[in-house]
Amino acid sequence: MSVFLSLDTYDVRFPTSRELDGSDAMNPDPDYSAAYVVLRTDHEDGLEGHGFAFTIGRGNDVEAAAIEALRPYLVGRSVEGILADLGGFWKELVHDSQLRWLGPEKGVMHMAISAVVNAVWDLAAKRAGQPLWLMLAQMSPEQIVSLVDFRYLTDALTPDDALAILRRAQPGRAERIAHLWATGFPAYTTSPGWLGYDDEKLSRLCKEAIAAGFRQIKLKVGADLSDDLRRIKVAREACGPDIRIAVDANQRWDVQVAIDWVRALAPYEPWWVEEPTSPDDVLGHATIARAIAPIKVATGEHVQNRVIFKQMLQAGALSYLQLDAARVAGVNENVAILLLAAKFGVPVCPHAGGVGLCELVQHLSMFDYVSVSGSLEDRVIEYVDHLHEHFVDPVVVRDGRYLAPSAPGFSATMRPQTLVAYAYPHGPMWTEVTQ
Repeated sequence: MSVFLSLDTYDVRFPTSRELDGSDAMNPDPDYSAAYVVLRTDHEDGLEGHGFAFTIGRGNDVEAAAIEALRPYLVGRSVEGILADLGGFWKELVHDSQLRWLGPEKGVMHMAISAVVNAVWDLAAKRAGQPLWLMLAQMSPEQIVSLVDFRYLTDALTPDDALAILRRAQPGRAERIAHLWATGFPAYTTSPGWLGYDDEKLSRLCKEAIAAGFRQIKLKVGADLSDDLRRIKVAREACGPDIRIAVDANQRWDVQVAIDWVRALAPYEPWWVEEPTSPDDVLGHATIARAIAPIKVATGEHVQNRVIFKQMLQAGALSYLQLDAARVAGVNENVAILLLAAKFGVPVCPHAGGVGLCELVQHLSMFDYVSVSGSLEDRVIEYVDHLHEHFVDPVVVRDGRYLAPSAPGFSATMRPQTLVAYAYPHGPMWTEVTQ
């Protein structure tokens, strides 16, 4: 028997705004950041659970404080007891009556719960000696269903529905696991398309992405239509007719503006438009989706919980579901979202980029392929070539595909020196700039 000894938080920020990496129409100068948590136990194996909430700078300290508020739910408690009932632990955090008042199930507190829940899953997978995707993929349908909170979902997805989806995917699990080990999972890249890049850099990075094996790139849009028309033309000329070009407005537009803007870009054949309006506007997304077809709508990185995803799927508001590993309340809620997507037959193409999000979402997509959807059709994971060097088990992308991670855990562990060097505001990467 072992107990949790500590929950330690770190405010880690990277000065990505200096090179405009991550820049878009709504976030022109992001500093990719992580409100980071480490769970330590008294077990002789010395294993730790690592997790984080992703932010883009200011407010990262607020997120870290929210994570610290969850310390009493772990410290001093049995590790084995919590790991034996990960569905119950999720409900204990999310259903807490006083914590719920801060949401409910949205915002800073929900993201803090995500960081802690994901850290517990990281520890569970390390103890199991398996990468998280494989640990999940080898669970029985009944075990997977026990992870999910079906409250608010049963008009669209019941436990029996979920069991049927998972049982339908059971045949061929072993073959799909072998396929992932052999070939990995398809990726697309956003690295060429940041809004702050000039046309020469955009064109060069598009050509480099194609040479690296990517068959889809993404272009940030939404600040100025004439600029977007010029930039998508540059991208299309660099990519040719056979490479998919997605565009991402990062919530910039009202509904009619979105419709008009996307129609203007239509001659350059955008594959999807991402976050065309407020992530909370279910009916607005549905209106846009009907008006711009056959161009598709993708959204999800700022969708705050499984209930909004349910409504978007019911309303036909999206063609691609872009779950985020750290926005909703961790692995458990993302399992629910994967099951919802499977019920409605919508491909999941996760949001990544940021810091560490590529590392996390690869596990969720690979689990989805093996145990939920059973399909790779129209499924790609976002990839951004930033900050992977700060992780002990960074993603490996080769020939435009994520290679299946093999190290035990959720790939969330940052290097100890990173936690020191990029600590805000007193780490050397910040103090040296301000001196």
